[in-house]
Amino acid sequence: MSELATTNNLPSVRGATVGANAGRSRATSLSRKQKAAIIVRLLVNEGTEVPLSELPEGLQEDLTQQMGAMRYVDRATLADVVSEFADELESIGLHFAGGIAGALSALDGKISPQTAARLRKEAGVRQTGDPWMRIRALPAPRLLDFITSESTEVAAVLLSKLDTAMAADILSQMAGPEARRITYAVSRTANVTPEAVDRIGLSLASQLDRDPVRAFKAAPVARVGAILNSSPAATRDALLSGLEEQDETFAGQVRKAIFTFENIGDRVRPGDVPVIMREVDAETLAAALAAASAGGLEKIVEFLLGNMSKRMAESLRDEMNEVGDQKPKAAEAAMNAVVAVIRRQADAGTITLITDEEEA
Repeated sequence: MSELATTNNLPSVRGATVGANAGRSRATSLSRKQKAAIIVRLLVNEGTEVPLSELPEGLQEDLTQQMGAMRYVDRATLADVVSEFADELESIGLHFAGGIAGALSALDGKISPQTAARLRKEAGVRQTGDPWMRIRALPAPRLLDFITSESTEVAAVLLSKLDTAMAADILSQMAGPEARRITYAVSRTANVTPEAVDRIGLSLASQLDRDPVRAFKAAPVARVGAILNSSPAATRDALLSGLEEQDETFAGQVRKAIFTFENIGDRVRPGDVPVIMREVDAETLAAALAAASAGGLEKIVEFLLGNMSKRMAESLRDEMNEVGDQKPKAAEAAMNAVVAVIRRQADAGTITLITDEEEA
């Protein structure tokens, strides 16, 4: 801490005479800004991580200017400032972040999204933190909306701030000429200033703040797909036929969102079969495979049996032979139980289903 060492023949803090008035605390002659600068400088010297970026920009500027105006502080003054700082910290019982922005941050997840959005809008408060962190966390469809609705220059900056894999995914979903135009614009972003990038991020984030609060988190396709996943096959087929008559595009999207026993061979990875089988009750699994075999789904039965241990496969074949005739509802319930395990494991990330893109 050479910058803080005593040097009696040099001036101490500009505008203050440090070292005089030995009978009282040497910190009393310093302003609060000077004391703050001393504490921050000490913490930085000691290698402490000080999250100054979380302060309002005005305070960050004041602190930087104050530190630039100071030269050195003697040890006695430093000790007094640190002691006063410690006393203030110990005297604080509870601290509230000032303003509606701080209150909203403290209550994030505790009050309803609708209330938070209304208060934020009424107070003109934007979400705190790095706007680019919020933007990078958006799903690809929302990012694609941004890129296609903004100017080429803004789209190029946005694309440059995304992870490489996400940027490539978005470009693959765009028309060729548009993707080439934005890609070329990326090459011209070398001279874009950090301030400009921040302004673009804040502008995009402010659009997110204006998005209406949705009553349902899942998209309509996902909600309908989840309902039909749990519906009897006859009901599911009838509803899908009706949907196709009303909206063929939506019906096609729902079909892709549905996962039934018939989809196992196309969507389940062979290496995941043992993981799935361990969670399904043996009696239920035997009933499901027997029902599938009787219902013309022998390929799926062989797919499952062929990707588990020989011993387990032979045991299941014996149990399938003992199942006998099943009522349609019981057979469908057994197959749905297997499907439910697969969907639950996929949602938890235990297994990964094959996507349409991989199939293609």
